[in-house]
Amino acid sequence: MLNKVAFLLVLVPFIIVVMASDPDPINDFCIANSEDTSFSCKNSSTATVEDFTFSGIKYPGNFKKTGFSSVAVNSNIFPGLNTLGVSFVRADFDVGGVNVPHLHPRATEVAFVLEGKIYSGFVDTKNKVFAKVLEKGEVMVFPRGLVHFQMNVGDGHATILGSFDSQNPGLVRIPNAVFGSEINEELLEKAFGLSSKELSRLKKRFSPS
Repeated sequence: MLNKVAFLLVLVPFIIVVMASDPDPINDFCIANSEDTSFSCKNSSTATVEDFTFSGIKYPGNFKKTGFSSVAVNSNIFPGLNTLGVSFVRADFDVGGVNVPHLHPRATEVAFVLEGKIYSGFVDTKNKVFAKVLEKGEVMVFPRGLVHFQMNVGDGHATILGSFDSQNPGLVRIPNAVFGSEINEELLEKAFGLSSKELSRLKKRFSPS
């Protein structure tokens, strides 16, 4: 019996680590040192309240060209988030604007509608769609790694605030990943039933600028 208890005591911490999105911090905070790319901590004695505040999402992004804009708030631009296991995003939509199907491989997202009406949803691994129109003040969760999407279905500008349980959730936009990459063209034509002309048009649209 004692051996079983000892085994569990050893195993449980590893289970917790596997379940967590990011490792637990071992210090009060670790403000990322902007002088290097290793996310080392700057001297905590030099920390100020400015290290823990960010004003870069006070105003909407420029969504007029494409109908959609997003500003990610992660440890790359907000060093105070480093090691805390969280990040944030502001997304703004013009009327009819779309946040294309995408996924975050390292985080669950909770999205709050700050303004407007948003058709919002995700697809599970059985291809079942969970979607509805969210209005101002409503919240939806997108499970980690599942494809999700949003579209402004209101008659005015809309805004979503999203939070993640990772300081670096990652982002894979499905159209860009499929048609904007170097996947073999014959494979794409067969997989999607496209002609070479149709595929060329899609690759041009979603190729990196």
